[in-house]
Amino acid sequence: MNYWLMKSEPDVYGIADLERDRTTIWDGVRNYQARNFLRSMQMGDLAFFYHSSATPPGIAGLMKISKPDIVDPSQFDSKSKYYDPKSPADNPRWRTVEVEFVEAFAELIPLDVLRQKFNPDELIVIRQGNRLSVTPVEPTVAKRILKQAKAEVRG
Repeated sequence: MNYWLMKSEPDVYGIADLERDRTTIWDGVRNYQARNFLRSMQMGDLAFFYHSSATPPGIAGLMKISKPDIVDPSQFDSKSKYYDPKSPADNPRWRTVEVEFVEAFAELIPLDVLRQKFNPDELIVIRQGNRLSVTPVEPTVAKRILKQAKAEVRG
């Protein structure tokens, strides 16, 4: 199993929305490196749901990949801000995954805490200038994040 970190702005789509919906397509990724990470995902992989552009930003919960390597339908929707008129229907440029809710952490793990507990080589999200919305997380680091989520509850 692989681990990932996937960012979304909570006022656009947050962990509470995923908990309500149970599953969703992770659409709108328009960065080739992030897209390639999406293409690498396998059914059952786990992903940390990261609230970006929030106060404070941080890891809000956990989800799993329920359907890997699907076509991102937003690239063909001319009303979508993610519309890509250059993406051919017979060979779509943008692929994505469906994710399924696993859990919302009792307490957000804020970015400041992540910076204290991890170094930039361990966790890409804490690197200065990192803008990728999808990044891999090493299993040993993922286990430490899960442990930290439990520690945040004990406080």
